[in-house]
Amino acid sequence: MEQYKVDGMTCAACVAHVEKAVKSVEGVEEVSVSLLTNSMGVSGNADAASICKAVEDAGYHAEKKGAEKTGKTRLNHDADVAPDVMRSQMDGFIDRETPNMVKRLVLSVLFLLPLMYLSMGHMMWKFPLPGFLDRNYIGIALTEMILAFVIMYINRRFFISGWKSTMHLAPNMDTLVAMGSGVSFLYSVVMIYAMTYAMATGNHMLVMKYHEDLYFESAAMILTLITVGKTLESYSKGKTTSALKGLLELAPSKAKVLRDGKEVEILAEEMEVDDIFVVRPGESIPADGVIIEGASAIDESALTGESVPVDKAVGAEVSLGTINTSGFLKCKTLRVGQDTTLSKIVQMVTDAAATKAPIAKIADRVAGVFTPVVLVLAVLTGLVWMLLGAEVGVALSHAITVLVISCPCALGLATPVAIMVGNGIGAKNGILYKTAAALEAAGRADVVILDKTGTITQGKPEVTDVLPAENMSVEELLETAYALEAKSAHPLAKAIVDYVEKNGQIASKEDLKEFQDIPGNGIQAIYKGALCIAAKEKYVKERLVDNREMNHFQKNTEIDEKMAEGKTALYFLREKHLLGAILVSDVMKEESPKAIEDLKKMGMRVIMLTGDHRKSANTIANKAGVDDVIAEVLPGEKEQVVRRYQEDGEHVLMVGDGINDAPALTRADVGFAIGAGTDIAMDAADVVLVNSKLTDVPAAIRLSRYVIRNIHENLFWAFIYNVIGIPLAAGVWIPITGWTLSPMFGAAAMSLSSFCVVMNALRLNRIHIQSDQTIKVQNPKEMSEQSSMENRKEIQKMKKTIEVEGMMCHNCENHVKKALSAIDGVVSVEANHETDTVVVELEKEVEEKVLFDAISEEGYTPKGIRE
Repeated sequence: MEQYKVDGMTCAACVAHVEKAVKSVEGVEEVSVSLLTNSMGVSGNADAASICKAVEDAGYHAEKKGAEKTGKTRLNHDADVAPDVMRSQMDGFIDRETPNMVKRLVLSVLFLLPLMYLSMGHMMWKFPLPGFLDRNYIGIALTEMILAFVIMYINRRFFISGWKSTMHLAPNMDTLVAMGSGVSFLYSVVMIYAMTYAMATGNHMLVMKYHEDLYFESAAMILTLITVGKTLESYSKGKTTSALKGLLELAPSKAKVLRDGKEVEILAEEMEVDDIFVVRPGESIPADGVIIEGASAIDESALTGESVPVDKAVGAEVSLGTINTSGFLKCKTLRVGQDTTLSKIVQMVTDAAATKAPIAKIADRVAGVFTPVVLVLAVLTGLVWMLLGAEVGVALSHAITVLVISCPCALGLATPVAIMVGNGIGAKNGILYKTAAALEAAGRADVVILDKTGTITQGKPEVTDVLPAENMSVEELLETAYALEAKSAHPLAKAIVDYVEKNGQIASKEDLKEFQDIPGNGIQAIYKGALCIAAKEKYVKERLVDNREMNHFQKNTEIDEKMAEGKTALYFLREKHLLGAILVSDVMKEESPKAIEDLKKMGMRVIMLTGDHRKSANTIANKAGVDDVIAEVLPGEKEQVVRRYQEDGEHVLMVGDGINDAPALTRADVGFAIGAGTDIAMDAADVVLVNSKLTDVPAAIRLSRYVIRNIHENLFWAFIYNVIGIPLAAGVWIPITGWTLSPMFGAAAMSLSSFCVVMNALRLNRIHIQSDQTIKVQNPKEMSEQSSMENRKEIQKMKKTIEVEGMMCHNCENHVKKALSAIDGVVSVEANHETDTVVVELEKEVEEKVLFDAISEEGYTPKGIRE
């Protein structure tokens, strides 16, 4: 979807007209216009010039985003580099509107104050006037006219936009404001001429009467109050993109790269793929790259929401905008500009904000006819009052109030502001919705179907059991296993090699000779002069000297029971004698049971869908706690399973790895791709979970539900405001209750309506998507009680200072902090390798042994608690 910037839109009616104009362009398949971001997304094969011309013909201005931007020239090179995409994206979030609105508001108020002094201060409260104006009613009227005209000129944008939209047969909010203010001004000018005529005829009483019918203050006050509301709205709209602006600000402006062996500081936008750059502790990574020298703990919290820094060494990838917290790193650039993870995240969120949720269709249909209907109602209001015998001034006052109290803006903002804030919250937590429709659909799911491998489980085999045969040691079994499997490319072999390298005694691979694969069974080779085999049970039994050896081993180790849990066994022989077996299994992710429990608590049915054999699937399903399991299905059959649930009337949410689950992800009402890493643009899924954590699935659904509820609230208030406000302005309630509104109060109500809608959406920033609790706005009594409870909790918190030996750097500190933070009851941890101390804050009593054991497991020595 191509993105365009659109200028001149002021309300939902403008949005409807722009969409209608662009849809009429040949080749346009879909168009979505956002009032919040003044942007437009267009899909199809229509050229940009035709699209921009259609927008121009509709009375607005459009230009393609990123057009005519060029990069700077790299040092010592003649060719231009790619455009500075990050700066271009940041440009789109710079709030240029609010400063202009503030300037207009200040100037308007400066001229409004003397106008109000004349019109209300003197007339109502007898404030003194200069001698040349005292009792000079025509002089006062002329002064009011000049002041009102100046304010109208300051806010001429309302009149220009209103006139253009009306000429294009698409009246908008500015039309209503311009007509309300303009009619008040013109009527007052007519009254001045009537005053001069009365003065010429010597009728001074009539002069005073006509003076009371002046509406110059209303003409000026309407514009000023609407400007107040627009300023507040502009400021609060800027807040909705704060999450994205925060992400973009992570990107450093400069980078330190190596040129001819020397360190040179250049602009980050000048970096190219394969550049070598260095990052010192405390500095931000200037591009996506891979570590080629050094090790460190990288703070990726801004990208993934994970608060604990991630340890990375040579070969590990680092992302633009993340922070090097400890060691010195030398990295090779992999991706720059729009190809970086950070840039893709921001682009995906902005694309989603430019789309529309299905829930917005009602408001769009209303907005398309709202302004013409209000214009008709205003005319009818004036006519009815005159038919009832009211004076022209009274009828005009009600008609003007109907014009200025009606607010299509609130309708236009009700959905996009909530979508933008929701997308920003999701991005901060590593949850990326590709479209607004996906954000809405996630919260409506009834059934959640989870792929097993890589979703519920780690997605890669791990060694779970090492079972040496009788009279064999674990070390001897691991040594032979490592020597054989180090030559194999099989995933099970890699699991064994990784396990031995982490926990075992690594043997020399140079003693291995005559290595060969045994198709469908295993491998064999000569190791230390003996024929060694790693293979499946059936093949091993055929090679044993005595099968009783295998039976005895299986009985003593209870290996059959372990395999019933879904584990895979690899047997090892040396010269036809059994060395033992190593069991490998795809281990379930630690957070999977909690995530599934959360989904079930949210009222959803959780299904596990896998191609694995039923025994292994049932084992994982029982541990994970899913409601049902469907096993032994092919990738194509997964799509059929999703289809069956949909045919039963269920809204299906599918979670998979985005590759072999692609058909099912596409078929589902909303597809979640888990295991995204840096490849976040997965076509099959509607939502991408950057952190590869299953707990982000209930978090994403929870966020969707919060956003949907917020949109409902916004739409309710936007509709109810107009339903109540327009009859009140028209004077419908005067015979019953005596209630009525002046044009000024109508303008004040209109100015605040959009602001209230945006502020309601900003309340979403206070929710906690990782739990069912949300921060509530509390009354003073509740706040006092909560403060008292927090004080009591603070008293209950305890601090312990542990002396720890062996910490040498910030990386060591992070290891200790990560280990202690995982303990239940630990609130915070502060480690200092210079003082050899760790300060642990506890919210409940935790045994010292538990704390000490966690530190010891990381390879450091706790010396005791400092008093």
